[in-house]
Amino acid sequence: RFSRPQSRQTQAAAAACVMVLTQSYAEDQERLRAFLRDFEEEDYDGEVKRKYVERLQVVANRASRTVEVELEDIANGADDGEALCERISSNARRYMEVIASAIDAVLPPATEYVGSDDAHDVMYNLREERMRQERSSRQPEAEDGSEPGGAGVAEGGAKEGELSFPPELLRRYQIRLVPRDGVKVVPLRLVLSAQIGRLVSVKGIVTRVTAVRPQLKVATYTCEACGHEVHEEVTARTFKPLDQCPSRSCKENRTNGKLRMQTRGSKFVPFQELRLQEEADQVPGGHIPRAITVHAYGEVSRACSAGDIVTVTGIFLPTPYEGRNQQRAGLLADTYLEAVAIDKTLKGNADAEIDHSLQEKVAELNAEADVYERLSQSIAPEIFAHEDVKKALLLLLVGGVTNVMEDGMRIRGDINICLMGDPGVAKSQLLKHVKQIAPRCVYTTGKGSSGVGLTAAVTRDQTTGEFVLEGGALVLADMGICCIDEFDKMEDSDRTAIHEVMEQQTVSIAKAGITTTLNARTSVLAAANHAYSRYNPSKSVAENINMPAALLSRFDLMWLIRDKPDLARDRALAEHVTHVHTFCHHPELGFEAVDPKTIRAYVSAAKRFTPTVPPELVEHIVDEYVALRQKDANDPVHNDGFTSARTLLAILRLAQALARVRFSETVASEDVAEARRLMEMSKDSVHGEREEKTHLSPQDKADRIAALVNDLIAGNGGDFIKISDVMPQLIAMGCSPEDLERTIDEYENLAVWTRINDGNTIKLIDPDMD
Repeated sequence: RFSRPQSRQTQAAAAACVMVLTQSYAEDQERLRAFLRDFEEEDYDGEVKRKYVERLQVVANRASRTVEVELEDIANGADDGEALCERISSNARRYMEVIASAIDAVLPPATEYVGSDDAHDVMYNLREERMRQERSSRQPEAEDGSEPGGAGVAEGGAKEGELSFPPELLRRYQIRLVPRDGVKVVPLRLVLSAQIGRLVSVKGIVTRVTAVRPQLKVATYTCEACGHEVHEEVTARTFKPLDQCPSRSCKENRTNGKLRMQTRGSKFVPFQELRLQEEADQVPGGHIPRAITVHAYGEVSRACSAGDIVTVTGIFLPTPYEGRNQQRAGLLADTYLEAVAIDKTLKGNADAEIDHSLQEKVAELNAEADVYERLSQSIAPEIFAHEDVKKALLLLLVGGVTNVMEDGMRIRGDINICLMGDPGVAKSQLLKHVKQIAPRCVYTTGKGSSGVGLTAAVTRDQTTGEFVLEGGALVLADMGICCIDEFDKMEDSDRTAIHEVMEQQTVSIAKAGITTTLNARTSVLAAANHAYSRYNPSKSVAENINMPAALLSRFDLMWLIRDKPDLARDRALAEHVTHVHTFCHHPELGFEAVDPKTIRAYVSAAKRFTPTVPPELVEHIVDEYVALRQKDANDPVHNDGFTSARTLLAILRLAQALARVRFSETVASEDVAEARRLMEMSKDSVHGEREEKTHLSPQDKADRIAALVNDLIAGNGGDFIKISDVMPQLIAMGCSPEDLERTIDEYENLAVWTRINDGNTIKLIDPDMD
């Protein structure tokens, strides 16, 4: 008995609420009209101009299809701007229509028509001419006081003698909302149900892109009986076409005219579906990366491809499941992001923004003389030794300079490193630590990765049933590092898939009718075991490595880490490991270790430099490469075919990376010497000589230095040589400048050598002495 009055009160309250909302939308639309018409801003020349009037004029002239509306301008220039901005952000889907209506009201006429008439313009002109003729023919009947026959009311409340088109049919623009300044990008896993209907900005990597297809926005029908036109706006992915004519003429005559859709009179917009996945550094440990579907319409489509890092500004909306999934889901709904704007993010590490506190730390580090040593030893300080390996990993993080020629030829600057060794030498831990430091890194294992999983896969789209391309690990690691553990466990057919990536840095696909090339500009850091799990001394180096030379030559550095018993080394290792387990901290390094966040900032700052090789160093680098080739030719026992033209490019890349560490725009001779030393140490590790060179006694070092100096003097055909010409080869031998000074002093006391030219040249006292 009391339910009916309560129901009436509820209905009245709902009607009042709708009336208030309608009135509020109308008031906001009027505010937006005034804002678009009156907002002024100074340009670079200091001249005050009406910003949005000029933008709308460009749209009216058909020179642009996008109207960019900045919420910051609305907050500063509109009436009650702050509250209006909040209403737009919280109810973006509805206010997009309000803004479009305001634009329609203030859109100026075209002053300089650019382009040609499309089908809608032609049909609009024809309809307007036909209506003008009908009105002129009915005017005498109206003067006689009789009603024009057949006049009726069309949809939307307009008479049949008037033009009545949906606003969406006549719009030649698309609105792009720009969020306010200071609005942070929301992490993908924090986009929850509270953001439904709101304008949000998310950042991620595009993993899947569908083909661009036309989607119906306004359907136009023509009655077969009376010729009446009917328009239907389509706001969902699916709709039911109209079949009965709603005109008054058909209803009075009871003809039940059937409607036929006119394709040329309808409006279609490009539609593309994207799959956006959160970046690897945003995924918590042990979690699966979150992904979201993005719908791109009109000018927003074709804005990105698979592997691109983008920032998407859009409206977070729910959508019901369709087809079989609808029965399974029940009341659950899927969510998607209706893109308003898609901005590509430059994917290089150099583009990462560094806050002020980190900038000060980076400047302090760069001012130190031993920054190279300190940064390298700060990489995985809990891992014992591997000093040169850590230096190589630092150079991999920094990378060389990529050169693009005028004809489009591209010479890679990314450094590839392979760590091969016995079990338990911390190869995987080094890879994990690099993943934590690198601003952009993808970690995978060889056994769990197939060829298509590393490069790109072709999958079937659930909506259209067509094949679409989905990027693999190497594509997702574009402009970053791809760490591949258990590299030796990969199948040969899968391993060959990365040959193109490691040199050309592209992924070519020809599958299921899709032929394309994707970018994979990444550094490859691989870790592998020997062919016999442990190094077998009875086998040759090639048999222990068991990898094709075509693949090995693509690695700039190849480290073979052997676990050989050594009393002093084993004791130091045991003390280091027990210290870490006891105190959960690495032992003292003699300096304060740099934290990974600061290393990441330093790497980002270093990658902004593009060092070049000066002309005076070119001849020196050429001589070094020729010496390497001759050494392999004269030593066929240790020549496994690893020295090639790629070795020369590797020296250049390592030297450029060392110059970047120094924040220098020029490669110095010491950079080339250190690159040569790392190259020699990596080759010596492959041939099992690294430990012997590392633990040489001072007398052995002096003997080797003396033999080298005498050989170089004899090779020059004179009795002297510059110390600067000796140093690169000494460093490559594992000797330091202090070792050279001690050797020179010793041989001066023996009256064999003497210094000339202010101590910069070594001269033989008696050239005939052996």
